Amino acid sequence: MTVDRAADVLDPSRPDVSRPDVSRPDVSRPGGRDVPPFPVYDAPGTPEAASDASCVHREVTYARAIGFRPLKMDIWLPRQASGPTPLVLWVHGGAFQLGDRRELPPTFAPDSVFRLLNEAGIACATADYRHSLEAPFPAQLHDLKAALRYLREFAAELNIDPDRFGAWGESAGGHLVALLGLTGNRPDLDGGLGAQGHSAGVSAVVDFYGVSSLADIPPMHSPEDLFPPALTAAVPPGMTLQPEYMLVGGSDAPDLLAAASPVSYVTEDAAPFLLVHGDSDGLVPHSQTDLLAAALAEAGVEYEVVTVKGGDHCFFGAEDQMDSILALAVGYLSGKLGTP
Repeated sequence: MTVDRAADVLDPSRPDVSRPDVSRPDVSRPGGRDVPPFPVYDAPGTPEAASDASCVHREVTYARAIGFRPLKMDIWLPRQASGPTPLVLWVHGGAFQLGDRRELPPTFAPDSVFRLLNEAGIACATADYRHSLEAPFPAQLHDLKAALRYLREFAAELNIDPDRFGAWGESAGGHLVALLGLTGNRPDLDGGLGAQGHSAGVSAVVDFYGVSSLADIPPMHSPEDLFPPALTAAVPPGMTLQPEYMLVGGSDAPDLLAAASPVSYVTEDAAPFLLVHGDSDGLVPHSQTDLLAAALAEAGVEYEVVTVKGGDHCFFGAEDQMDSILALAVGYLSGKLGTP
């Protein structure tokens, strides 16, 4: 006999709640009507033409989470595709503190990444993710894995091939796409947001000057007037502005920094990597790429390193090489993912 049944026997006046009482309205159902569950994400909707080569689904909500803003992406599709196309997820930089899915670095021509991929017959999704003061790591990785699952959920409608996904990012985005390429077989790092029941893995990674070991990044020394007071007004008192510490909740604990570092997740089943880094990067030194390359080599993972002569962060100082740098990345992704 259950505890509840025993209580009924001992107290016959106790109401029987084992069956619904239609005389008592369900206050969670206003007016007694069925209320549908709150949507976890939205369908892609109708695309708009962006150029002869591209149409775009804009402002697509790929995941909702209580207490946070909706997570958005734009999906750029090649207009001339005859069959399902490969897709690349672009991830923006900004030190995990700033940035937006629509913004490319100032050294890149506007929309160049999205346009060049489409011209090569590759779809491109560009996704927002939570910044470090919105939620500490691994929230950013969870968001981007939700974006990949969303794209697979709607692969048929978007005319994309769910088995040919890659990822490309710069700076903080390079760090995050590296993690995507290294943790495709780590369900414990998938998070619970958005669409479920799909892989969150990628088959190729292009990492532009990303951080690979947070414990080994030198302190950021910014000009005194780089961040005006209005930009930092919402930073909690006592919170460091060092991006790697802010990413893990304001801590410098070695175990937290290691847990947010791509070098901690390198295994033999990682995706192939193209690592592109300037030899004069004063913000994220080339040694960060060297550390990841060494770990990939030790694990037997396919990788290439391209060093941009004279390139600072965002390839400042190498602006005359930008066309060839972007063409290199698009060519690499085309070769690894194939095109229709």
